[in-house]
Amino acid sequence: MGVDNSVRLENFSEDFKVDVISLTETDMVFDMIGVHAGIANAFRRILLAELPSMAIEKVYVANNTSVIQDEVLAHRLGLIPIAADPRLFEYLSENDQPNEKNTIVFKLHVKCLKGDPRRKVLTSELKWLPNGSELIKESGGSTTTPKTYTSFNHSQDSFPEFAENPIRPTLKDILIAKLGPGQEIELEAHAVKGIGKTHAKWSPVATAWYRMLPEVVLLKEFEGKHAEELVKVCPKKVFDIEDMGQGRKRATVARPRDCSLCRECIRDGVEWEDQVDLRRVKNHFIFTIESTGSQPPEVLFNEAVKILEDKCERVISELS
Repeated sequence: MGVDNSVRLENFSEDFKVDVISLTETDMVFDMIGVHAGIANAFRRILLAELPSMAIEKVYVANNTSVIQDEVLAHRLGLIPIAADPRLFEYLSENDQPNEKNTIVFKLHVKCLKGDPRRKVLTSELKWLPNGSELIKESGGSTTTPKTYTSFNHSQDSFPEFAENPIRPTLKDILIAKLGPGQEIELEAHAVKGIGKTHAKWSPVATAWYRMLPEVVLLKEFEGKHAEELVKVCPKKVFDIEDMGQGRKRATVARPRDCSLCRECIRDGVEWEDQVDLRRVKNHFIFTIESTGSQPPEVLFNEAVKILEDKCERVISELS
């Protein structure tokens, strides 16, 4: 088809570039330049499905007299993002005992007294238990220590990583349930490490997506009245008016990144269909990462790069 899709290492090293456009605690927008769409999509899929995070997996309900069933309550708790670095924890397998290295324990005990108005149960009332479970699993008799659902040898708040940054839900105002007068919820929630491929609750990003950089080319000069009409017809304000002096004005492409390729400027009935060319730069991607808050977006992208690197190394080792 006359298109060279081959990739040469020396050309890739020279052309590849990442420019960060904006960065906040949860959002990151950057330009990925000089890569094939397959590589950009690989990063997107890794961010969504293969980066680990901590999420509530088991819920032990001691008392629930609210209108929300235990299963629904457990499902809502599982979707609450947890502010804990998964790199500090191990995966919990079926044969492992829950301990301080693979499990995070939260306690929720709220009550709406009779005569009080309805009460909202928010994530701020989830209390971290650094010493592990407090629910009695087995009494063990009068001579032995009662067994709980975890076996912590050390308190998690003794670790330097959590001393100044205690584990908590990322947001304090997520609604869990509503209690009427006389209703009560008492439970323990155990969070473990997992990946989004297993369940979406372990995905560390709310979303990760990309789009090709739009390229808008004016094939003729738009001056005077035509320039003003072109600026007015674009809903994204991509075009602007440039003063050329002596009363002359012309349209320019001022903000091509904002173009959504809606084609309003060349839609049927508009006379500029052959005068405005809308394109996409095939190796320039505008990438957006929206973190759930468990980890900063720049950390998530760095971890995605490491995972892709490991995949490439495994392929090379199998082929060699």
